[in-house]
Amino acid sequence: MNLLFVCSQNRLRSPTAEHHFSLEEGVEALSAGTNASSDVPLSGDLVGWADFVFCMERIHVRKVRQRFGRFLRGRVVCLDIPDRYGYMQPELVALLERKVRPHLRRTQ
Repeated sequence: MNLLFVCSQNRLRSPTAEHHFSLEEGVEALSAGTNASSDVPLSGDLVGWADFVFCMERIHVRKVRQRFGRFLRGRVVCLDIPDRYGYMQPELVALLERKVRPHLRRTQ
């Protein structure tokens, strides 16, 4: 299963999710940011690759759909995780688990 995690800059939230979920067997996880100055900018190739596109906020969902909607083949999910966590912060990891895990169970 291919999971793409999206935030604004690809520096804290989405890289944390990528790292955490890439440790799972049968999961490929990548991350990207919607801003041009992102560490890894979002692209049509990434969106097309993903079975799930997990966006941290609603603005990211809108940007994914507006810019890359023609590439979508998977589901887009808004996690509603605000930009107030550090990279690999335990509270962020726990929140990601709680919000992402139910979507993964439904596909197994």
